[in-house]
Order: sequence, then structure tokens, then C-alpha cells
Amino acid sequence: MAGFKTVGQCEWADYPTKVLEKHWPDVPRWRDIRTLTKESFYEKTGLRTADIVSGGFPCQPFSVAGKRRGSDDDRYLWPEMLRVISELRPAWVVGENVAGIVNMALDQVYADLENEGYSVQAFIIPACSVDAPHRRDRCAIIGCRALERKHNGRGRRTYSLENSDCVRFGEPEVLSQQQGRAKFERDGEDVAHAESAEQQREWREAQRRRAKPGRGGWWPIEPDICRVAYGVPSRVDRLKCLGNAVVPQQFYPVFQAIADIEKGIIHG
Repeated sequence: MAGFKTVGQCEWADYPTKVLEKHWPDVPRWRDIRTLTKESFYEKTGLRTADIVSGGFPCQPFSVAGKRRGSDDDRYLWPEMLRVISELRPAWVVGENVAGIVNMALDQVYADLENEGYSVQAFIIPACSVDAPHRRDRCAIIGCRALERKHNGRGRRTYSLENSDCVRFGEPEVLSQQQGRAKFERDGEDVAHAESAEQQREWREAQRRRAKPGRGGWWPIEPDICRVAYGVPSRVDRLKCLGNAVVPQQFYPVFQAIADIEKGIIHG
């Protein structure tokens, strides 16, 4: 969507791998990140590095749906992603995880990337901020080593992306697109926590708009896979895949901003 070409992919699970194989049949692929090295990267792609290394390293160690064991979880693979970054030395890093990482491991991720020479900024983007009919907070972790910019605060650099609706680099405060717009556009249970009758009406009106195809933020192409449906092929795998996924539009502004910076359209 932002004009980048995918040159390699890494996925452990079988069903998501099949999805990747369908949409990117000619892209080299690794099944275990532990086997992804600079040597194997060159062997499979003919490239020494890439402009961006992006990855949604496993969220289970940080998710409120799990035991939140952090680095004690055997699915804690941030060190492996960091190793790949260290070996390939891309200009940009885009990490993705659930919001639960903020209080558990974000400081460690910051420190690790800064030790590798990257300026880092993280922020939260909810899916409803890009008009998806659910909240789905995701933490975007952006690292950049290609640009020389004035340092801000704790050694972190400040970027002003005025042409981007969603991405705002600067103080290490997590921000979302058009702050406040999605405050009550979340799951139905949240309406009970609205601070006033007027806010409850705003929430319900947002939900009504979403129920009308072609108006407001309606997403006609978003799959509706009911948990009690029968006869849907690979239903369990699809539900798990959707549960672990991000809405692509959530991270599109990040990649578009990077593309604009690389093209010189946006100046920090």
C-alpha cells in the first residue's frame, strides 16, 4: 500500500504461512526466526540488507489474554528479532505488539534498539481510529538510524510528520489518529462506562452509522466469522489468525510516512 516490496518473510505457524504463500508465492520464507541469519538472508534473496525490518514478534508473553510471563515465556522472541536487526542493519525498524507490552517490556525494547544505534518512538494505534468496527489497540515501535536529527529528551530524536494523519513522533507519549475520535467507538460493553448520557448517545450513533453499508466507517470486506458458526473452512485457524492480526490500515500510515521521508517529501 505504501509502495514497498516484500523481499522476505518469517512465520512459524502453518495456517498463517499458507496465507502468506497464497499472497506472496515468490517471496523467500523462513519458518523459524532462529534460522534467519544474514548469511541465509543473502542466500535466499541475494541482498545484504533491507530498508525495513518489520515484525509482529509474539504477543502471548504480554497479552492480557495469557499469563503475561514476559521474558519467562518460551515464546518471548524479541531477542531473536533484535539479532536479525543487528545482523542486517536496516535503516528502519517497525515492531508491532499488543498494548500490554508497554508496561512489561517496552523499556527493554527501547534500550536494545538504542544500543544498536536507532532512535526510537512508540505509540498506540487502535483499529477503530482507522474506522474498523472494533478497538484492537496495537503498539507500534519505530526505530530509525538513517536520519540525523536533533535529540529530544532521553536521547530520542524528534520527527514532525505533518502530512501524516496518524504518525506523530516526538515525546514518548502514545498517541492515536485524531485523538478522541474513537473514544466511544469500541466494543458494546464499553458504552456502560461512558461519562455522560451525551457520550452514550455519541457511541450508539457511531454504531448505527457502522451498521449502514457505504456510510461512515462501514467495512464491508472485513470477514465476519461467528464463533458459533458451522461449516466455515478452517474456522478455528481463521479465528486465531484474525485474533493475532492487525488491521493493515493501522500500520499503513507508519510505512507511508517512512516512504515519504525516504523520498524527501517529509522533513524532520
